[in-house]
Amino acid sequence: MASPMSANGFLAALRAEGATLVEVGDWKHHNRNHKGPWGPVHGVMIHHTVTRGSARTVELCRDGYASLPGPLCHGAITKDGRIHLVGYGRANHAGLGDDDVLRAVIAEKRLPPDNEANTDGNRHFYGFECENLGDGDDPWPVAQLDAITRAAAAVCRHHGWTERSVIGHLEWQPGKVDPRGFSMAWLREQVGYRLKS
Repeated sequence: MASPMSANGFLAALRAEGATLVEVGDWKHHNRNHKGPWGPVHGVMIHHTVTRGSARTVELCRDGYASLPGPLCHGAITKDGRIHLVGYGRANHAGLGDDDVLRAVIAEKRLPPDNEANTDGNRHFYGFECENLGDGDDPWPVAQLDAITRAAAAVCRHHGWTERSVIGHLEWQPGKVDPRGFSMAWLREQVGYRLKS
């Protein structure tokens, strides 16, 4: 069980991991905390946005839309490898997911299939939305994959978690396919390598 980092601690952890950051507006106080608690936190969740263009991606991740208000994550990772900090605290990114998956993340064990949506993930996961159409053809530039790895590793390093605390939205909520275009096994391997350095 871990309490969330402070916003300044989150910023410092990302900087220490060598991430290129863009602070968007008053991101430190932009959240959905009035809808429920933020924490305890147990992991990092990776998503793709189904958007094209960095400006539009960041705007959507910060503001959301009528049926799902922002922030939609903590950091929006654009194709150029920059992490745009758009909110901090509870964010509308994970939604309801499988309690068996959450238990596996907490225990840092192999994830079971996600076959239920009975647990509030917005409370328990840091979230990074990554600019990509999610069609399996839109490329993932090296700079962006490096930024995703650094972001996940920064959070894991701070909390003393292993790469097993990094999951994809598709591993949490039945019916989700994101992120599409690389495997979460591959990403966890990259995070694991980074955490050993």
